[in-house]
Amino acid sequence: MQPRNMSMSGVVDLAAVKAAGEAKEKAEQARAETARQGGGGAVPPSALVIDVDEAGFERDVLQRSAEVPVVIDFWAEWCEPCKQLGPLLERLAQEYNGRFLLAKVDVDANQMLMQQFGIQGIPAVFAVVAGQALPLFQGAAPEAQIRQTLDQLIQVGEERFGLTGIAVDAAAAGPEGAEQGPAEVPAGPYDALLEAAVRALDANDFAGAVQAYKNVLSDDPANTEAKLGLAQAELLSRVRDMDPQQVRNDAAEKPGDVAAQIAAADLDLVGGHVEDAFGRLVETVRRNFGDDRDAARLRLLELFEVIGPEDPRVVAARTALARVLF
Repeated sequence: MQPRNMSMSGVVDLAAVKAAGEAKEKAEQARAETARQGGGGAVPPSALVIDVDEAGFERDVLQRSAEVPVVIDFWAEWCEPCKQLGPLLERLAQEYNGRFLLAKVDVDANQMLMQQFGIQGIPAVFAVVAGQALPLFQGAAPEAQIRQTLDQLIQVGEERFGLTGIAVDAAAAGPEGAEQGPAEVPAGPYDALLEAAVRALDANDFAGAVQAYKNVLSDDPANTEAKLGLAQAELLSRVRDMDPQQVRNDAAEKPGDVAAQIAAADLDLVGGHVEDAFGRLVETVRRNFGDDRDAARLRLLELFEVIGPEDPRVVAARTALARVLF
């Protein structure tokens, strides 16, 4: 399943951005001024990934976008998909070696930026090119799709705005100039493990399926099929021994019981009542605080994985969740 794509066409169609020519001219002027002041030298690989806040946004993102495309990763500590996407983007920033700069924005600490960019759910990834903001994608996208988006972004930055990236000082990366980047994640093959997981599901061996999917994810945390399968197996394992009538009675009689609402949401989803499941948990998040709120929120994120982040019902529920959280 593929995450909802916010702007693959938008990246390619930058020619339609208003005043693109003016932006290019400003970018060229900014680069000339940087060079005149003696700036624009090579940077160490560690400088390719930066944390950005509201106070430094103009300097670290808008001004830097005159020399290199800046990719912005909006994330939060509590966001499980962010923990998958963030390290992948950081690895790609090192691999692309100065062709783009990665700026990480913690939305909990920078809610004004979140509002200004119209963020409705995280992780959300934007780019700024010569001062022009562009939405890229939302959700933990597959690596192949992210690479394609980055390649398009870089191409447009070069062709439309003359951005050639920033020089990276290889000597700063380690002994003899060898860049000490993160180790490559094995690509598989995982067919045997995934097939074993499916067989376990068919045999109602949910514990076996969960373990098989976890085995894949331990080597390949971004494996979309394994993430989806794990979420489904865990859901089926939770509802297998439930008494549906009792669960629904408890939820109806105890609207303030978070555990009862979470159990009912699981049943709703298994029964195909996706909007009911999401709505129940969003309302539970809205009405509670502390650990209870966090428990409902985390279960909602797990159920998003079962349906898939590109599903319109997930997109709508993410928007609703953002409203009650912020």
